[in-house]
Order: sequence, then C-alpha cells, then structure tokens
Amino acid sequence: MEQKKLSVFSPPERVRLRKCAVIGCGNVGATVAYTLMQTGWFSEMVLIDIDTKKAEGEASDLAHGLPFHSPMDIYAGDYPDLSECGLIIITAGANQQRGETRMDLLRTNARIFQSIVEKITRYNRDAILLVVTNPVDVLTRVAYQVSGYPACRVIGSGTVLDTARLKQLVGSYLGVDSRNVHSFIIGEHGDSELVVWSSANVSGVDLHRYCDSCGRGYDKTVLDSLFREARDSAYQIIDAKGATYYAIAESVKRIVAAIVRDENTILPVSALVDGHYGLEDVFMSLPCILNRSGVKQVLEIPLNEEEENRLHRSARTLKGAFEELSEQPVH
Repeated sequence: MEQKKLSVFSPPERVRLRKCAVIGCGNVGATVAYTLMQTGWFSEMVLIDIDTKKAEGEASDLAHGLPFHSPMDIYAGDYPDLSECGLIIITAGANQQRGETRMDLLRTNARIFQSIVEKITRYNRDAILLVVTNPVDVLTRVAYQVSGYPACRVIGSGTVLDTARLKQLVGSYLGVDSRNVHSFIIGEHGDSELVVWSSANVSGVDLHRYCDSCGRGYDKTVLDSLFREARDSAYQIIDAKGATYYAIAESVKRIVAAIVRDENTILPVSALVDGHYGLEDVFMSLPCILNRSGVKQVLEIPLNEEEENRLHRSARTLKGAFEELSEQPVH
C-alpha cells in the first residue's frame, strides 16, 4: 500500500516557538517545566492547571531559579494566554495508580482531555501539540480529532522513553555506553509495544555480533527479559514511589529540542500512521523525522515477519480502544 505523507506546515508568523505552555502542573508537568526552564530555548512559559494556586506556586518556584539560568518570563495563566504559543505540552490528567494499566486510565483522561483541547483551540489553532498524558497514543488521537489540527502538528511522546529505558538496560548488560546502543521500541506506549531486535546495533555493529565479541553471547532470552523490564518499569516505579516524572521529562526535553532547534532528528514519537506497513488511521509510535513543523515524515524501517505481526497486533489494540471510546462519547 502506498504511504500517505503528512502535510508539512511551517509555523505561522502569529505563533512564536520561543513561547511555550505546559498544561497540567502535577509531578510530570512541573518536572517538564523545570527541565525546559534550564535549557534557555524559551523566552516565555505559561503554566496552566485546574488548580490555579498550584500553577501559581510552581511558576513562582521556577522563577526564583531564573537568576541561575537565561532570562525568561514564567507565569501561571489561563487558556487565553495560549495565544502566540508555538508549542503546547499537555500533561494534565488523572495519575496512573498502583496496579492500574495505562489503558485503564482511558475513559477518565479522555473526558479531561476533550475539555482541554476544546479550550486550546479557542485561542490557538497554529501551535504544535505535544501530548504526554497516558494512555498517550489514544489521547493523541483524541487531540487530533477534537482540535482539527493537521496531523503533523499533533504529536505524542510515544515510545521515546521506552526506547531510552531499553538502551540503558542493554548498555548496562553489555558494559557499554547506553548512547551507543541503537534500537527502537515501537507500537503502543504500553503493554502491546515491541522491540525491533532485527536491526539493533551498537554503534553500527550488529547486536548479535557485538554480544559475541564482548563475550556475552547473543542470548535472546536475556535480551527479551531486558525488553520486558523496560516495558514494565513504569509499573515498578509507580509501585515504589507513586509516579514517574524525571525520565519522561528528559524525553519531552529531547522531543522539544528536535522541534525548536529544527533538527530533523529521528525519534519514535506517536504520530498518525496511515499507509505504513499496511496500517491505516492509527496513532502509534514509529521512528519519525521531527523539526520545527512537527512530524516531517513517518519512517518505515525494516521489520522481520514476527515484528511486523506484533506491530499489527499493537495497532489493533489501539484502534480497538479508540473505537470503544468513540462508541461511548466522553462528553
């Protein structure tokens, strides 16, 4: 099937990429704001939360750290303040509880999300929307449908963090810098995701060959256990400390860097997949080229037969969840 390419939009003059917003000031949103405050990429950041006092407290706390960083205007605001924002990051939603899967969150967060996106579009129709709230793939699809934005400007954080977790675990197992480990976790950011072992490598050396050369031997059982640990680590962290927020904030920072610095970087974000691998009309993670227009291109990387079958199963899981949600309106 011929792949449908996402339309590429340049940011209109009426928005500024140096102005961003974070909607949701819980653990994730506050940590994202703190991480981005330190970069010097933005001249203005607005924080929005249903609890306005919480947003004001976070904004004040962050602003007090500005003498150690670049000048910036950080303040608590409301949806009219989204005017001119080039990037709007949505982290708002109910928290994932101990023993709760990401998909269990769907109905509650879909209701919250629809209300948020409707308010966003009253004041800004030209920004890039970056969705972080879980279950991120389905909620990114909700944001796309409710906003009416072009698909290239509606992005989910996807499996960027999952992939980073895998790189760290494999690097530790092999005794090599995790930045030199190259592989992707793709599909759902959740239980049906999959790792692309068939093209995994360590700085260009095939993973199978590298394992042999370092004396480890290529043990698929061990590698698959590392993948499962990466996939399930959020549940373990939530059980231990109640929430995950440091690593996801770093993942968001990496995605934001690709956008504001116009990098044309390849990251496995959640984007509209329509024509790739014979899949249609589903938001899920595949490697994507990101720049200041959003998703420039969704890439179709080589997969073996098992990996492609698992990708299709993941897509069916996500489409089923979205269809179930559509059958029971969230209004």
